[in-house]
Amino acid sequence: MPERIRTRFLVVGSGVAGLHTAWRASEHADVLVTTKRTLFDSATAYAQGGIAAALGAGDSPELHRRDTLAAGAALADSEAVTVLVTEGPARVKELHTAGADFDLAPSGDFKLGREAAHSTNRIVHAHGDQTGAEVARTLIAKVQESERVSVLERTRVLDLIIDDGRCVGARASVAGRATEIIADATVLATGGIGQLYRYTTNPVVATGDGFAIAHRADATLSDMEFVQFHPTALDTPENPLQLISEAVRGEGATLLNAAGERFMTKRHKLAELAPRDVVARAIFAEQKRGTVFLDARKIGKAWPTRFPGIFAICEARGIDPRKQLIPVTPAAHYMMGGVVTDLAGRSSVPRLYACGEVARTGVHGANRLASNSLLEGLVFAERVARDMQEMKPLPNEPARGNWRVPVLSDRGAAQVAADQIRAVMWQYAGISRTARGLRSCIARLDQIEDRLPEGATEERNMVQTARLIAEAALLRKESRGGHYRSDFPRARSAWRGRHIEW
Repeated sequence: MPERIRTRFLVVGSGVAGLHTAWRASEHADVLVTTKRTLFDSATAYAQGGIAAALGAGDSPELHRRDTLAAGAALADSEAVTVLVTEGPARVKELHTAGADFDLAPSGDFKLGREAAHSTNRIVHAHGDQTGAEVARTLIAKVQESERVSVLERTRVLDLIIDDGRCVGARASVAGRATEIIADATVLATGGIGQLYRYTTNPVVATGDGFAIAHRADATLSDMEFVQFHPTALDTPENPLQLISEAVRGEGATLLNAAGERFMTKRHKLAELAPRDVVARAIFAEQKRGTVFLDARKIGKAWPTRFPGIFAICEARGIDPRKQLIPVTPAAHYMMGGVVTDLAGRSSVPRLYACGEVARTGVHGANRLASNSLLEGLVFAERVARDMQEMKPLPNEPARGNWRVPVLSDRGAAQVAADQIRAVMWQYAGISRTARGLRSCIARLDQIEDRLPEGATEERNMVQTARLIAEAALLRKESRGGHYRSDFPRARSAWRGRHIEW
């Protein structure tokens, strides 16, 4: 029989959304946080660009709202965007007060940068290009300070426990032990899907687990076709790839093709600062002629202080960005779709919440505006934490289940399956898609799933989430935001405002 843990609130995931939820909810109740590896393993720690918020002179939530809606390509939810931009500045200031060492101007105000598709400088940074790591450090410290937060590291949540139509917790493998975690409210904050693709900036834990787990529990998901590919990852044989932040282009870096020609000026009026999907597709097209490079030599002597993390990354790979071009490639970076939530973070399943990248709050629409992801995690985690305070305890606990943790029978076969999923998704459901390719993708994913060895729980999540992406991409017969169909290369009015739900 499995062991049983009882907690008031269960938070699955340890990125910005999960940690912020746990910190704020623990002011009123006991919280248990589970994470696949350690508290430090999340996409948050990789985030270089910063946090977008209307904090500067001349800026306003309304201007931020307009930029966000424009990037969302007529699929963002106006009310959700208003919540994001209105409450965002307070969340950033709150985090600063909590100890986040953000970059400040001599006046003591936030030093604000600019990124693609923003109409003004509004990006808050920490230590130049280490914003995510600083956010993670700050929130981990707050969680560890709280006597009401417990943490289970190296814990895999296998499935949600649904009783009488409500989510009452989760089945988990805790150091290999079958464990039922019973909670009055459960929060999915499991992050994204980058590891479903051959090239990604996401850490190895980003295997799309939360999407598959929620889908199996009959939670509504939406907008799964909208995957954002970051235009400029460092082009090396690594996994994950190292990110070359958009902020570098914000400082004036330009993109050059294999012939040494700048090409973005012909593609978009904003050139290198065009929306990410535009830049990613342009680089992808130019790669057919050879390697694409980022020319950031104009930053010159300021490199080590302005972008210390990226400078160290380049140096470690034998590249001096002060004097040399940086080879770059698009890479899977962010999922706009996910578990559908309301403005309080509630999913369609009672007592189940979602926030962060696994959630589809409506703020991103078809394409996330740069640096809105950390902001979304903070804003909606706060709303989840507040709403859960009103959640009444379960009237009765579910009967104890009789199950065991699946034992992986063939680790080598599971790894082969994971590599096949990544290759198939990159080829057929990546930056450029067609009906023929997507049908082939779905068929091959079915074959991969049929051959999965017993106990390959993570790979099963990967293939199930990958299929949701491919099926949604096949149904949306147009191009919009992060979803590009070369057989339907333009946005169609019939699809404006329409969402594909599962």
